[in-house]
Amino acid sequence: MQFRESQAIYLQIADFVCEKILLKEWVPDQRIPSVRDLAIQLEVNPNTAMRAVDFLQQQEIIYNQRGIGYFVAQNAYKNALQYRKNEFTEKDMPAIFRNMYLLGMDIDELKPRFEKYKKQNFQ
Repeated sequence: MQFRESQAIYLQIADFVCEKILLKEWVPDQRIPSVRDLAIQLEVNPNTAMRAVDFLQQQEIIYNQRGIGYFVAQNAYKNALQYRKNEFTEKDMPAIFRNMYLLGMDIDELKPRFEKYKKQNFQ
């Protein structure tokens, strides 16, 4: 995984897990990789992976079954969606809107491009 310097690594790991849930690759009550496996897979320190797991538990996206591992929560999709929407709205959209303003672009110009993107990547 390529990490960006603009965001804490543990939050990028949380985004990775949320993406798996939002794409329905991980479903409710499915066991997710252990902290150690996640750290190895993403090439990060296990403490960083643990911080991401703790954060995701606080957001009620995953839960721990003591001695067994971490699992996708029943409301994970809804909670992950809300978390990612908030992050996008607060952190990404201001820069997008600023660039649109500077370039003299209108929201209507984005819709056909977004539809094309969805077709090419998700259908």
